Amino acid sequence: MAASTAFAGKWDALPVTLTPWILDVIQSMGHTQMTPVQASTIPLFMRHKDVVVEAVTGSGKTLAFVIPILEKLIRRERKLAKNEIGALVISPTRELATQIHSIFSLFLSSQPSSRRSSPSPDEATGSDVQLDSAPEYPPPLLIISSDSPPAEDVSRFLSTGADIVIGTPGRVEEFLLGKGKNVVSVRELEILVLDEADRLLDLGFHATLTRILTHLPKQRRTGLFSATMTDADALSELVRVGLRNPARIVVKVQSKKTKGKGAAAEGTKELVEERRIPANLQNYYMACSASEKMLQLTRIVRHEVETQQSSRFIVYFATCACVDYFYRVLAPLLPSHTSLFSLHGHLPPSTRTKTLANFTNSAALPSSPSILLATDVAARGLDLPDVDVVIQFDPPTDTKSFSHRCGRTARAGRSGRAWVLLVGREVDYVEFMSVRKIPMKERRRFSRDGIAVSANDMDAEDPGVSHVLTTIRNKVLTDRALNDKAAKAFVSFVRAYSKHEASYIFRVKDLDYVGLAKSFGLLRLPRMPELKDLSKEGWADADVDWNSYAYTDKAQEAKRLAEASKPTLDAEEIRRRKEERAEKQKTNTAWSDKMKKREGREKRREKKDRKKKWQKTQTATDAEVGTKRGREGAGESGDDEEDDWEALAREERMAKRVKKGQVSQGEFDAEFADL
Repeated sequence: MAASTAFAGKWDALPVTLTPWILDVIQSMGHTQMTPVQASTIPLFMRHKDVVVEAVTGSGKTLAFVIPILEKLIRRERKLAKNEIGALVISPTRELATQIHSIFSLFLSSQPSSRRSSPSPDEATGSDVQLDSAPEYPPPLLIISSDSPPAEDVSRFLSTGADIVIGTPGRVEEFLLGKGKNVVSVRELEILVLDEADRLLDLGFHATLTRILTHLPKQRRTGLFSATMTDADALSELVRVGLRNPARIVVKVQSKKTKGKGAAAEGTKELVEERRIPANLQNYYMACSASEKMLQLTRIVRHEVETQQSSRFIVYFATCACVDYFYRVLAPLLPSHTSLFSLHGHLPPSTRTKTLANFTNSAALPSSPSILLATDVAARGLDLPDVDVVIQFDPPTDTKSFSHRCGRTARAGRSGRAWVLLVGREVDYVEFMSVRKIPMKERRRFSRDGIAVSANDMDAEDPGVSHVLTTIRNKVLTDRALNDKAAKAFVSFVRAYSKHEASYIFRVKDLDYVGLAKSFGLLRLPRMPELKDLSKEGWADADVDWNSYAYTDKAQEAKRLAEASKPTLDAEEIRRRKEERAEKQKTNTAWSDKMKKREGREKRREKKDRKKKWQKTQTATDAEVGTKRGREGAGESGDDEEDDWEALAREERMAKRVKKGQVSQGEFDAEFADL
């Protein structure tokens, strides 16, 4: 199913009538019209159909399953018992699970305060209707690792009587098959939803999902939802996850292009371009040198603030270490009164939740913009309101994350802009993403005054690079811990780069390490194999007295001073330790080398066995003739074979000497390692 418009009619146009108070909540959220994915999915899901839904980020997929779940539970003839689940939603991340839980909570907290329902058969007392002042349905249960221990999840479930459970795969498995195995009942489960299904179907979750799905009843409705779900990702897995004759809903974004010189020109054609990003998203790429990446990042921010009045940004980096480092050193390069937030997977769950809340609730204005520095932990599913701009400082190693990152802006019909910085041959990534229906437009680098650099100056390094390097270095010099974080970030970036999915575009051997070090503001180049034989042209270490360069943390500084006060080794001791390490390396042979030697021994053993077989199958006469012929042809083709047998004989003799202690094992290996 294709749609080129942002909306698909009003809510009363649905073939099924929604419950009045649910419709009121939808209207209060500002959703006056349905999106195409909602108009397509809700009727099917409510008519007992399994669905596989693929739609761009920000298209309203969450409401497309929240509303059917609520309507199905409301229309149940029998109220669920306290230990029964009516709906289960599984999400790949804590943040997304928390967001889904908040949407369910918003609906259920807005329901009428009185209810009219039928009692369960076990509770029937002769009256088929009872009135109660309690809420119609209990609040949903959120089970994520940061929320509570598994035993407490079960306890909260029983005390609240939740009908809807939202959680991450590991905790859901523990809830259903661990602590809650003999307590939590799934026999009345109506709907199962796998949100961000392609991520859930990744190898890391296969076993967990299989155990969960095997435990659930087959008579249920199942929905798979994602923005990126190829046939290989989803269709090949449908049988495994238990969908029965599912309806596949693909909501595409299409933009029209006119080919020709004018509307009236002869031969003018209207082309339709399919996109996997929101229709209102302007997606740009900027080609620059490695040394200019940080400079251009700051100029993009200033350009967006000054010309577009943008106030809320997300900047994506490759690794947690990069986010952690730049969060501490970036502020002096940004507009004054800028608020920075840091979000990555190495932060404690409670800190991540708090950061998201603070960023979402920050009073972002063009005069005081808010910038979230993040990894891909903030790429999928999160509905962060009013994000004006997304900047990808580093393209994602998983190409599917590209559209998810872009989709944090231009959501629900709003406009937005996304930028990605590309260095050198990384520009080939533009065509790579175009094939995946993610088009990008080129924007030239910005000069100091915010004007695009002319074509003649594109190859010259901007003088602002030295300003960025000096500014970051001055910040790093305030605390030696920042220097440690800088080196860690640099190394982690190189490692992540080497694992890029599009490795023929993102090649480590093409990296400009010196330019990259300038962009990171390093005081000196770190010690790593990739830099061992690197030309240091254009690089100069910062002028630092490393003996007095201190940590601001007193405990760290005390430890450093204690290490520095230890007596230094003399030349003789250094030589002796080197010899010890070399000897240890000989004895601890690498696994690969051991395998080679083992394979060599096996080959020699096979030759020996073949020789014995050959000797047994020959008659005495044949053996005599064969021996004679062998002697006659010794100067011809038999040389190599005789050499092999002689080598085996020598090896056997040497092996006997090893057993007797006459020869060391090292001498034996040295003699026959290559045989």
